[in-house]
Amino acid sequence: MIHKHAAYYLQHLKSDLPAGLVVFLVALPLCLGIALASGAPLFSGLIAGMVGGLVVSWLSGSQLCVSGPAAGLTVIVMTAIQTLGSFQALLVACILAGMMQLALGYLRAGIIGAFFPAAVIEGMLAAIGLILIIKQIPHATGYDSHYEGDESYMDETAQASFLDVFSALNGISPGAVIISTVALVLLIVWGLPALKRLPLLARIPGPLMAVVWGVAYQLICTRFAPEWAVSAKHLVNLPVSASPGDFLSYFTLPNSGYLAHLSNPQLYVTAATIAVIASLETLLSLEATDKLDPLKRLAPTNRELKAQGVGNILSGLLGGLPITAVIVRSAANINAGGKTRIACFSHGLLLLLSVVFLAEYLNGIPLACLSAILLHTGYKLANPRLFRQFYRKGMNQFLPFVITVLAILSTDLLAGMAIGMVIGLFFVMKANYHAAITLIQEGTHLTLMFNKDVSFLNKALLRKLILRIPANSTVMLDARKAGFIDHDIMEILNNFLATAPDDGISVEIIDLYGKEKIHQHQAIVIKG
Repeated sequence: MIHKHAAYYLQHLKSDLPAGLVVFLVALPLCLGIALASGAPLFSGLIAGMVGGLVVSWLSGSQLCVSGPAAGLTVIVMTAIQTLGSFQALLVACILAGMMQLALGYLRAGIIGAFFPAAVIEGMLAAIGLILIIKQIPHATGYDSHYEGDESYMDETAQASFLDVFSALNGISPGAVIISTVALVLLIVWGLPALKRLPLLARIPGPLMAVVWGVAYQLICTRFAPEWAVSAKHLVNLPVSASPGDFLSYFTLPNSGYLAHLSNPQLYVTAATIAVIASLETLLSLEATDKLDPLKRLAPTNRELKAQGVGNILSGLLGGLPITAVIVRSAANINAGGKTRIACFSHGLLLLLSVVFLAEYLNGIPLACLSAILLHTGYKLANPRLFRQFYRKGMNQFLPFVITVLAILSTDLLAGMAIGMVIGLFFVMKANYHAAITLIQEGTHLTLMFNKDVSFLNKALLRKLILRIPANSTVMLDARKAGFIDHDIMEILNNFLATAPDDGISVEIIDLYGKEKIHQHQAIVIKG
């Protein structure tokens, strides 16, 4: 079995290692930025990224989902540090949240993710794509805005994000524009079918070429045309360790002070909040990643909750931020050609090695080429063809999709998904309402057909159809297609059967009382 798994991973190694490098390059500034936005030590974001890559990747049932610090938790983390009084207290809350997620996994709470309609999940992906485009345009032009917001939904209004886009036009850096424009062209060209037919070039992922281009441009311009190079603030900024001892000093390990925080009731409220929000974001990201997976694999949700629980426990013990599965990095992984968990693992390994050995070299990568990768990923997620496809499917699919997109853009991920769910459920109930029962009339002979499981939601429809049955007619109640008929529906049918003779209506029943035995002895059945 081990040999079989090893062969599977080795088979995809040529795709996974370059994809892991791309995810690492995308995740690196985001790990630092999210820590900065949370009011936490910068290295805590990198610790969370390492745990997500090195540990959660192997515990997870998903081959492509990438875990790490999430911008969706930024506000919760910042508020928690202020409310609890210290970063150390947040780490204790993170450990407790991980234990709660483990419990949720064993309680099989992961099934919640299966109740999100496809149109809502696709709407979430499209909204994330648009968020990426809106928030990466400033970096692509060299505008000095905050990188920590690039993955976030919370605490950032749509108005502020759009203002950043317009402000970027007033702060254009020629070097950044050249880097991002050429990188985008490279990414588009690399995706052309003609290029994929060339064996040598097909093995090199486009995002990797975009990074190589950005570094080469910066090196050449720094030496020969400094005015065209991008400034230091628009390069990756990684803490540089002078020695292995420096690296170890970045970790915050448990001590006796951790126990003192357990007497604070607010700690448990914070831990529960982190556990619930992180679990929901993880389940949504997992569902979305499964949809994007070119191999169409399905990841077990309960196993994912357990993996995230272990990840948060470890992250808290080592001094890292809370983690979740993150759709932006997962989408970048898939877009870069990742096929197995090796891609996610290698991104965590590169985070570790970069901090110890490569920080000064990675600090030469322009943010503009990373922005181009995310812009390209955003376009793939929010492709205009997707909007046309849902429009052609009809309003019952198009409206939940579009409303989810607009709701996420104007609020945050979880609120937007909640709004999309309400709209999606409305259309599901509406479709079920009309399709569950039909009345077919041929002269004085009518058939009341139960087409699927019938619940109390169909009471109003059933009453309406019964009122249409004329006096002195013959009715067949056909329940062969129904697996279950609700008690409330049976009660209405029993009442109809009891009063039918008064109107001269004869009734024939096919397979009705096999569905529900309640009140069978009270029914008056008249064979037509």
